[in-house]
Amino acid sequence: MSKRGLVLEGGALRGLFTAGIIDVMMEHDVWPDALIGVSAGAAFGCNYKSRQPGRAIRYNTRFASDPRYSGLRSLLLSGDYFNAHFAYHVVPKQYDVFDDEAFEQNPMTFIAVCTDVETGQPVYKQLERSDETTYDWIRASASMPLASRIVELEGYKLLDGGVGDSIPLEYFEQIGYRHNVVILTQPDGYRKSHNRLMPLMRLALHKYPKMIEALDHRHEKYNSQLDYVREAEREGRCLVIRPDAPIPIGHVSHDAAKMRLVYDIGRQSGLRHINKIKEFYQCE
Repeated sequence: MSKRGLVLEGGALRGLFTAGIIDVMMEHDVWPDALIGVSAGAAFGCNYKSRQPGRAIRYNTRFASDPRYSGLRSLLLSGDYFNAHFAYHVVPKQYDVFDDEAFEQNPMTFIAVCTDVETGQPVYKQLERSDETTYDWIRASASMPLASRIVELEGYKLLDGGVGDSIPLEYFEQIGYRHNVVILTQPDGYRKSHNRLMPLMRLALHKYPKMIEALDHRHEKYNSQLDYVREAEREGRCLVIRPDAPIPIGHVSHDAAKMRLVYDIGRQSGLRHINKIKEFYQCE
């Protein structure tokens, strides 16, 4: 049987749609050989490897309005809209404990995608141990430009993985995963436009011209990747799950009810597709 992969794109809080789907997959005992997550896809997808369905929606709704977790106050005081220490080190250790042991014992390969701001290129980091450094790699993957500080980690300067490789299906196929479920957070027919915040991006990242170039052309690369996914889907190399309509939430939100709605939309989609996912993963 071909190695089975799961590809999770980002989308900030649109990723709660993905969280709903992967929770259904876990509840139905569906375990791919590997998962690659970008931005929110990594931040929520890590709960797949730690076998913790429900965790992503639980802590997001619990801390939706908590200024320690996220907000303009955190952005102004720390440089991160999602507070780096509280969200990525206090919550998983004290409030909604991340199962480090289960993460390490699960044989599923887990890869987080980040972007190297000095080169503008993606960095694919396989994470096997569950420790503070792993938490920071996941944070780096989800660190949106303008809303986050650059994360300096293991010799890299890193930001949002979606800049370098938003939908890493081609990369996953190249390293041997030829039977992939791809979860997108935009509906069929979506096309990304040029980023209207580029003037601010140029100012904030003026020391990193390669990153500015990558941001400037991100929409072109993303739309090309959508075309690649569509062709792979047509050829039967991947199974794609998309929302039926635009997801009713922004990149950031403090509305717990809206978060729950998005998660429930994902769960409903997961339940509709679960038999198809099982059948697809069982194919030779």
